[in-house]
Amino acid sequence: MYHTRSNKLKVMALAALSLYAVECGAQWNWPEVTRQAKPWTRWWWEGSAVNKKDLSWNMETYSKAGLGGLEITPIYGVKGHEKEFIPFLSPQWINMLQYTLQEGKRLDMGIDVANATGWPFGGPWVSDNDASKELFWKKYEVKGGAKLDEPIVFVQQPLVRADGVAPDIKDIKQPYGSNANLQVMALDQLRFQRNLPLTILMAYNGKGKKMDLTNKVDKDGRLNWTAPAGNDWHLYALFLGDHGKMVERAAPGGEGFVIDHFSQTALAHYLGHFDSAFKGHDLSGIRAFFNDSYEVDDARGQSNFTPAFFAEFIKRRGYDLRFFLPALFGDGDKETVSRVVCDYRETISELLLDNFTRPWHVWGSAKGALIRNQSHGSPANILDLYAAIDIPETEGNDVLRFKFATSAAHVSGKPLASSESATWLHDHFLSSLGDVKQAIDKFFVGGVNHVFYHGISYSPKDEPWPGWLFYAAVHFQPTNPFWKHFSTLNEYIARCQSFLQQGTPDNDVLIYYPVYDSYAEPGSALLKHYDALKPDFNGTGFASVSETMLNKGYTFDFISDKQIAAMKAEGAKLLSGKQPYKTIVLPDCRYMPLTTWNKVVSMAKEGATVLVYKNLPVDVPGLGQLEERRKTFAALKSSLQFADVNGVKTASIGTGRVVLADDITTLLQVAGIQREVMTDEGLQFVRRRDKDGYCYFVTNAGNKAIEKQVSLATHAASVVVYDPMQKQAGLAAVQQQSDGQTAVYLQLQPGESCILHTYVQAQQGAAYVYYQPAGQGVSIKGKWTIRFEEGGPVLPQPVTTDKLVSWTELGGEDVKAFSGIAAYQIGFATPQGSAEAWRLHLDQVYGSAEVYLNGKKLITLLGPDYSIDIPATALQPQNQLEIKVANLMANRIIDMDKHQVPYRIFYNTNFQAHDKANRGSDGLFTAINWNPLPSGINGNVTLTPLKKVSSSL
Repeated sequence: MYHTRSNKLKVMALAALSLYAVECGAQWNWPEVTRQAKPWTRWWWEGSAVNKKDLSWNMETYSKAGLGGLEITPIYGVKGHEKEFIPFLSPQWINMLQYTLQEGKRLDMGIDVANATGWPFGGPWVSDNDASKELFWKKYEVKGGAKLDEPIVFVQQPLVRADGVAPDIKDIKQPYGSNANLQVMALDQLRFQRNLPLTILMAYNGKGKKMDLTNKVDKDGRLNWTAPAGNDWHLYALFLGDHGKMVERAAPGGEGFVIDHFSQTALAHYLGHFDSAFKGHDLSGIRAFFNDSYEVDDARGQSNFTPAFFAEFIKRRGYDLRFFLPALFGDGDKETVSRVVCDYRETISELLLDNFTRPWHVWGSAKGALIRNQSHGSPANILDLYAAIDIPETEGNDVLRFKFATSAAHVSGKPLASSESATWLHDHFLSSLGDVKQAIDKFFVGGVNHVFYHGISYSPKDEPWPGWLFYAAVHFQPTNPFWKHFSTLNEYIARCQSFLQQGTPDNDVLIYYPVYDSYAEPGSALLKHYDALKPDFNGTGFASVSETMLNKGYTFDFISDKQIAAMKAEGAKLLSGKQPYKTIVLPDCRYMPLTTWNKVVSMAKEGATVLVYKNLPVDVPGLGQLEERRKTFAALKSSLQFADVNGVKTASIGTGRVVLADDITTLLQVAGIQREVMTDEGLQFVRRRDKDGYCYFVTNAGNKAIEKQVSLATHAASVVVYDPMQKQAGLAAVQQQSDGQTAVYLQLQPGESCILHTYVQAQQGAAYVYYQPAGQGVSIKGKWTIRFEEGGPVLPQPVTTDKLVSWTELGGEDVKAFSGIAAYQIGFATPQGSAEAWRLHLDQVYGSAEVYLNGKKLITLLGPDYSIDIPATALQPQNQLEIKVANLMANRIIDMDKHQVPYRIFYNTNFQAHDKANRGSDGLFTAINWNPLPSGINGNVTLTPLKKVSSSL
């Protein structure tokens, strides 16, 4: 249940704005706000230095602010609290986890748990055998009839990379967990000097002759072999070394090596440690286990091999890679190099899927828990990784990046797609709730419907300001002045997600993900890591098609080869599970597996329309059974007989067709795909389908206000507009158009958003009230009293002024250093003239603002627009206006840095700057060179008379 709901409704019943809610149709039902619909957050347990009293206080505080759940991620510790550190997965740590689960049930908050401290998976129990591996190689030349005159050895060079204080490697004990100062060292990568074992030695004579010489090398590396006469021989020696990646930002008890993600044995040993720790404990309250993005190769070199790789390669690709080592390392003709490298990368991709992602999912399911995973950044087809778990999670600020996670959720029938949200929006202490709102709206447009903040640090109640912080976050802490207004943002997100978690996605088009084109491009490293369209698909048809379709308002999902294999055609409709699509686009890809090409042609025969942008696939990828696959591939292509009409080529096949053209919009028009033209106005959207019609989330991402009829690509007899920020709703003014579509009248300021729910059947109820100015705005003039209510370092004295400027300009040092909440109060007479409502507008607000009229709260404004429409009946002849503004943490932090008051008290990062300009002499964040940031209200506060606009617009 929504625990804050009753209190919220009581406040609204007292508010003058409730009159407006009735007028706008308060009877329109909003979906129930469940804990899953509320935003969740990553919850950093720094040093796991938690106790039951403060756990309860923290969780109660979060619950009151409107958070629905917490993801526990233990992280580096806080200096001075070492005695409170609780080693990860120790009995005491499990006891704290159990207590948290109990509190979660009491407060109706969900609990997820990261399967590691920091990231990636790893820890002190990961043995050398189970740790991530890197392949090293050497090439030798031997004349025919001669012997190699040097030993075949490879010495792994020592390497120490640290986020903390890097010691001399000679001072690091083995095993790593036996060192006493792991939090101080905060190692990111560690390799000891040692002779690496020879994995394979192969000889090639350039004439097709290949020989395995591994067994002819003695323990000292001497090769007991004479090269056959007649040809020079090239020897390739492979050595299995340590990648050395350590758990990044590890918590106490979690420091150690990262696992070999390509080995199911390594994963089993890793998860077995959790099994042992969990044994005998009831942890059924865990909703999901979580894995942060891959990030193994966020270090020197690559984790690119596993001991069983050659056997796995033969099983999966059908030939022995050992016979093609020159091609793997870039020697030989370009085509063979390309095909062998492609097969190597595909095998790595499958190992990550089959030996890590899927068995981890099986493990979680056996414990009654879901799996939440950030698959991006890994050397694999990330669509397949995302589809293999329960809740795909994305991050960043690029809608096309988000669509890899959300597409996999849609195509595989997953109800939720989550986001790591508001990570490093700006540098420390500079992000407002309005900034966060804009970032969240972009996630919604990308298909996300389960928001996680990044994040909140557990902090003891009595810890001095600003409390415990995490280095890469907006600092969603109770110590942040905007915390008083945080619930407004959370309620907004919850209302949006209550719609976005209902129904099913409604995207028309599938875009084939041409990962084999990328696999087949040799580069400076053996592996590529896939995250988004860029940089790997820069300049490709895939990028061009995706960007054009997004910008022009076409709805689409990405789809992989494995996902295509599971599809079926049902007449002209394409089904992925139960999810229908109207067509699939092949985006000028060069390579396509025969199984995929065969399935695509087969679906066309069964009635589907297949769209080909620019060119048909040219060839099959990979080397195994190449000529046989090529022959079948070519035969399928030759079965397509195209007729050209004005540059659009169409091949009818079975009951369907394949259509080819150089322009993606032309292709989509030929296929009858309608776009949402609202994107031409700067609006962005996501669309879902339910039993009554369609649900749109719409946001004004442009820089101009929208006040006009906006066409929808769907037919509706009625449309209800929901304002999720103010919780108002009503029947929209609509127009039925000649093409069968419906236009709805929208009023959206830049940064504003709404929900549109369309109905096939006509609805009855209160209309949404639209207002337009009925005259010139009037400034509220007189004496403003500014009282600083809470914050610090000290509360400035009250100020009276007739001109609103940043409170940092009011005089004295206290106002410059102050971070907190100030109340602006003024009395005013209702302006002359008739009006049905008045628009209260604040020219400029530095932060977020609560607005009170005659002692009653009207709204909390987060920005970027700071306006509210007030019914005329709410105003009296004489009125009292109060605006409580929360600024950012920055000014107090500036003061602390200038007075050298410590707040950076953390191991590991302690802490990094987002922007280079904000790095001090130690390379870490400092605000010492900042000037105080503008705070409070600047400019005029105006009242503009409004009149209602007819609902028949």
